[in-house]
Amino acid sequence: MVSFIRALREQGTPLDEAIREGALTRLRPVLMTALVASLGFVPMALNVGAGSEVQRPLATVVIGGIISSTILTLLVLPAIYRLFHREREPVDVGFQHRA
Repeated sequence: MVSFIRALREQGTPLDEAIREGALTRLRPVLMTALVASLGFVPMALNVGAGSEVQRPLATVVIGGIISSTILTLLVLPAIYRLFHREREPVDVGFQHRA
């Protein structure tokens, strides 16, 4: 997502628009990857047979990690990118030079 946003910025797209377009464009691939990985662990998380005492907690942790990393990627990453790459505005320090 960051490289996609960076490519949009190099093409001259304003920062907020590049972040929005980058996040929306990468939404489907990120969600599909997380969904496939999470659904793959559901049978393991619901297992009640032999060895399920070890499998269930592992599957739960993996599913939770995938969900939390997806949320971080889709919501927090664009916000952090905006925070660190905003345009620098001139700052009025509030005092004048005396001669």
